[in-house]
Amino acid sequence: MPRLLASALRIRRDPRLLKLPPYLSALCILVGVVWLFLLPLDDYSRRTYISENALLPGQVHTYFGGSDQNVFRAYKHEVNALVDKSNFEINDQLESNVKGIGLKVGRQNFTYSSAGNDYSGQNFYALLKAPRGDATEAIVLVAAWKNTKEELNRNGLALLLTLARYFKRWSLWSKDIIFLVTPDSIAGPQAWVDAYHDAHDSSRVDRLPLKSGALQGAIAIDYTQERRFESVHIIYDGVNGQLPNLDLINSVSNIAGGQMGMGVAIQEMWRHDNKYPDRLRTMLRGMLKQGLGLASGPHSSFIPYHVDAVTLQPFGEGWQDEMAMGRVIEGTFRSLNNLLEHLHQSFFFYLLMHRDRFVSIGTYLPSAMLVAANFTIMAIAMWVRSGQPEESSEAAKKTEETTSNSAATVERDLFLPLGFVTGCQFLSVVPLYLFNHAPESALTPLFSIFTIVNLILPYILSHVLITYYRPTTQQYQMIRSFSFLLLGMFLSSLATLNFSLSLIVGVLSTPLTFMQPWPHARTMRVACSALLNIIAPPMVLVISALIWKLDITGILKEAAFAWDVYGMYAGVVVWCVWWPAWLAGSVTVLGTPAPPKRSKGKDKTV
Repeated sequence: MPRLLASALRIRRDPRLLKLPPYLSALCILVGVVWLFLLPLDDYSRRTYISENALLPGQVHTYFGGSDQNVFRAYKHEVNALVDKSNFEINDQLESNVKGIGLKVGRQNFTYSSAGNDYSGQNFYALLKAPRGDATEAIVLVAAWKNTKEELNRNGLALLLTLARYFKRWSLWSKDIIFLVTPDSIAGPQAWVDAYHDAHDSSRVDRLPLKSGALQGAIAIDYTQERRFESVHIIYDGVNGQLPNLDLINSVSNIAGGQMGMGVAIQEMWRHDNKYPDRLRTMLRGMLKQGLGLASGPHSSFIPYHVDAVTLQPFGEGWQDEMAMGRVIEGTFRSLNNLLEHLHQSFFFYLLMHRDRFVSIGTYLPSAMLVAANFTIMAIAMWVRSGQPEESSEAAKKTEETTSNSAATVERDLFLPLGFVTGCQFLSVVPLYLFNHAPESALTPLFSIFTIVNLILPYILSHVLITYYRPTTQQYQMIRSFSFLLLGMFLSSLATLNFSLSLIVGVLSTPLTFMQPWPHARTMRVACSALLNIIAPPMVLVISALIWKLDITGILKEAAFAWDVYGMYAGVVVWCVWWPAWLAGSVTVLGTPAPPKRSKGKDKTV
């Protein structure tokens, strides 16, 4: 045992041990990225399947059709007459139609304010009481007047009214059915579902005059196409990267693709050959949308309340008509009607790469965790290094020889590193507040000013530190240690909630791992500073806008709207997690360490 302890102490004092962390971090990054690109392979992904046996998708005969085509055409004619009407006039006509069917109706006013603009409207909904139920559960069918692209959803609204009339004739329903019509696809559904769960702001959103039981699922119709279609596109991305239960997507895919003979697409992959390139492209598109956390349709507002929901969107040119779309919805509602409890047996955390293939959280999570772990490894390494003597004189060598069974350490000065990292974290509140509260007209000028300030801020902070505080190498090491520790902790925690956002921020932050002061190498300092400016959050936003040909004002306006209406937290991660770590790394690169302070009684032996 004494010999084993001596060997352990000898390894601990071995200076080569402190050279390993950068290589371990690089290995974690490399393995994490490679892991991600292996996921589309057959060995790492698996076929989708139905976990909830009660759903029985595609096992019932659907009867929607025949004379219902004439009813649809009549409603379509009435909807076309409402095109130039106001929101309230549209709801007046809808109320007259739905009351004629024999359903109870309700209305709800809402007003949201964001970026100096007001988003107001009135939701309309009707309730079909279940003949075989006790009003404890309900399913929702949603049709927004306009979809996310501001296109009129005429066929969707006409189909909702036709299905309401059709469902009223059947006595098989064990759950109430709510038919919801909203003026838009984001604010309206959010206001309604918030009020349904009594989580609304009463100063902006009215309470609902009519309610049913717990919502078991929701289907939204985005049917703007006027011609016959070939396939149906399933949109499933929720707010803040949340996803519906995989059983719901599999059920819709099974009914549309199996029973109805339609094509099924996801993530706007209109053509998919189920080979590696298309699988990877589909997966990366889903990760990008999940990482941004934006609402992708009326269904997105339901998912945070554990109400599984998707939006169905016909596309392509084929022989399928509105009756086929209605039968898909009827079959899905019949499956949801069979449920005895919430969908829970299948996955809530997954990556879809084809309608028939997915990757579960246990397979993809190590990718983001490895990237996050590299920061924790470097945080520990910087902490250990900060406790090592900085001098390398002959006296230090003699001291090392005389302490054969002990390791020399120095006392750490924590005040400046802790204060600087804490200051960076508090400073991150400034851009978060400005970009979420500024009016639309000021967003672009404000972003331009902030981008310029962001370029010179590291130089200013570095100059202040060097002039007034003269940080030592040890203090720069502890600044990096505390910054990496926070970044690794935040990203590893975020990976379990929003894997894609954690991985994106982690990969963009990986150059910080290898940054250090370069007091005597001007070329390296300039090169590292230029690299960090390229991966700065504002610059990444500018580059992304140029690649996808987007407007900066539109991006900032959408982000502010998402923050105000449905609480998107991607901005918090960007400005309060990523940006402070970037700022600390940039200041470190520009640093000039002062000689270590010498004072008696500071060195210790352990």
